[in-house]
Amino acid sequence: MEVNLPASPDPVKFDTSRAAIIVVDMQNSFCKRGGIFDYLGVLDEAKVKHIIDIAKKVIEACRRREIRVVYLRMGYRPDLSNAGGEESPNYHKELGLAAMRRHPELNGKFLVKGTRDWEIIDELEPRPGDIVVDKHRYSGFVDTDLNAILGTYRIKYLLFTGLATNVCIESTLRDAYFREYFPIVVSDGCGNIGPEFTQQSTIWNVTEVFGWVTTSRDLVKALE
Repeated sequence: MEVNLPASPDPVKFDTSRAAIIVVDMQNSFCKRGGIFDYLGVLDEAKVKHIIDIAKKVIEACRRREIRVVYLRMGYRPDLSNAGGEESPNYHKELGLAAMRRHPELNGKFLVKGTRDWEIIDELEPRPGDIVVDKHRYSGFVDTDLNAILGTYRIKYLLFTGLATNVCIESTLRDAYFREYFPIVVSDGCGNIGPEFTQQSTIWNVTEVFGWVTTSRDLVKALE
């Protein structure tokens, strides 16, 4: 099915068989009480609920048109051997790692594979046929099978929803652009961390430099 999607700065025309929706880091750690965002005092439950509601609608609309659903899931091995040592900036800057390093009593609590914190939220639980890609850096393309998976299915257009707009979504989207994909952000289906201007900054970056921006309403209507 060919879709004409209203977007900024220009409409995007694509074949649904060559599109995927990338659901970024919708995990208990970032969405629920007891996770790293809650621990750091940056969990905005109203914002997260809004993103979940929008993501549900968008994912369902994509499934109806047999658009591939790909979940990205941030996490580390229990021994943190893929987190990066002291010579890695990830070791010093990633929020979960930094919190566990500063407070040893938190070791194994945040984003560790196999824990409840690491799991995708129940509201957006993957279904049979969906794809889950585990990552251990902000970008879903770094040291993962994401590029190979998208290539296997001849995917060219990537729709983005999830968290956080200005961190993991923008990191993955930029890498997608450099790999010749067409990135499209569902602006009301993404949530930022930090001041609100960080959301607008990413939206500007994508609109003007790295891709296209649409809304959930326009996407669902186009897919209908």
